Amino acid sequence: MNSYAVIISGSKQYTVAAGDVIRIESAGKEKGDEMTFRLLMLKNGDELLIGEEVLKDKNVKGVVVRNGRAKKIIVFKMKRRKDERKKRGHRQNFTEIKITDIP
Repeated sequence: MNSYAVIISGSKQYTVAAGDVIRIESAGKEKGDEMTFRLLMLKNGDELLIGEEVLKDKNVKGVVVRNGRAKKIIVFKMKRRKDERKKRGHRQNFTEIKITDIP
């Protein structure tokens, strides 16, 4: 990874390079829509840029590849000897994005 960036989406941070496909929380965009992400850090070769003042005019661009739902996880809660059991399933929505441009 010669050139990469750390971006923020929602409350999570992702390390990305050009051409990477990442899964973020559902963004409410359709397939083919373009998205921009705020930069937290940028590394180009030996140059390392950190800070909002340095990176305020630079953005990472990506294109929505697909929207979907992750595999189901099972949440099982039990209290022994109390005859209390709860079984729930959850599927998280996600948006897959292909990173097209890093400044």
